[in-house]
Amino acid sequence: METNNLIQLAQFCSIQNVDASFILALQEYELVELVVVEEIHYLPLTQLPTVEKMVRLHYELDINLEGIDAIASLLKQIDALEQELIATKNKLRVFEHHGGL
Repeated sequence: METNNLIQLAQFCSIQNVDASFILALQEYELVELVVVEEIHYLPLTQLPTVEKMVRLHYELDINLEGIDAIASLLKQIDALEQELIATKNKLRVFEHHGGL
């Protein structure tokens, strides 16, 4: 498997000064996805913004894994509601444009 779009977990942890066990715990909570290639853990580059946010929540704000899990769940709900609102506004614009109101 190619590792072009992946960063080694050990390298990420070294650069960010983060304990690898924290990232592995995030994976156990299904908050991040890790890829294992030849027994080496990697983070997909697409996951970096999410992981960096969670690292800041934990290390800078001292929020535990349960709190991070709750925050992530709420953010997903907010995102879903925002998408629903955008879709509703778009439908309303089409309705108004076609003389519905």
